[in-house]
Amino acid sequence: MISPGHAASARAIKTMLSIGLCGQIACIWEATAWKPGNVHRFCDFDDSNYLDYLLSAAAIASVLESAGRQPVGKTILEGVRATRRVARTNTNLGILLLLAPLAAVPRDQELRAGLTAILEGLTVEDSRDAYQAIRLAVPGGLGKVPDQDVSEIPTLPLRQVMSLAAERDLVALQYVNGFREVFDEGLPALLGALQNSPDMERAIISCYLHLLADHPDSLIARKRGKPEADEASRRAAEVLARGWPNLEAGRQTLAALDDWLRDEGHARNPGTTADLVTACLFVALREGLIQLPREFNAIC
Repeated sequence: MISPGHAASARAIKTMLSIGLCGQIACIWEATAWKPGNVHRFCDFDDSNYLDYLLSAAAIASVLESAGRQPVGKTILEGVRATRRVARTNTNLGILLLLAPLAAVPRDQELRAGLTAILEGLTVEDSRDAYQAIRLAVPGGLGKVPDQDVSEIPTLPLRQVMSLAAERDLVALQYVNGFREVFDEGLPALLGALQNSPDMERAIISCYLHLLADHPDSLIARKRGKPEADEASRRAAEVLARGWPNLEAGRQTLAALDDWLRDEGHARNPGTTADLVTACLFVALREGLIQLPREFNAIC
């Protein structure tokens, strides 16, 4: 339970942080944290690096700030366009797909209730803009589907389009179930970790591990197949079961998970899980549930 003093502080923070700044901080925090298998401040990929993610976070801040004044699909498309001006590869398509509807909720509305109205109001034009954004971002591992394929012109509203992919894509699933994994799983894991330690990095990694343990990563499944996505989830659950971050066995298991995810040319990168973590951070910042400044230490 949040104390009255903490609640008052949270309300003050909520009025201080703009939507664009909430988005930028969420992206920076997620990219910075030493999450196994991802780019972070101590590890780059061959085709993208930590600076790419920082530049991308800066590029979309003003786009997210305008989200409440334009359609969701336009925010997604403008965000990808802004990103492509500063980054060579896709760094944040999944993040934009998640943050665009969240950022569109008016600040005077309760976030989850307002999000439901935003999702229910999505149009075919939103689908067309989102499809254009996806084609521009060129995400990895995309296949072809018989109905509403991204290479074609969509004929259904964006939420209905997402429902067609919900069984195989965790980002699409959020559009269907009202961001359940964000609000009911990732956010409690994030805030629960912060109750046990003030360190933001530890909380982000905890959120990431809990989500990965419970939900096979969509990007791994697309690139490597569902068995390897399931194996990544099994290994993440093992890290938690062995007492990470407090026990040495858990820390060693985390290091082994990181090595395994980075093998095969980073093809096991849990990118969708990272996107969900960013959405959790955005919600926490938008709702004033995280106080600033925060400790952010390398603990792995």
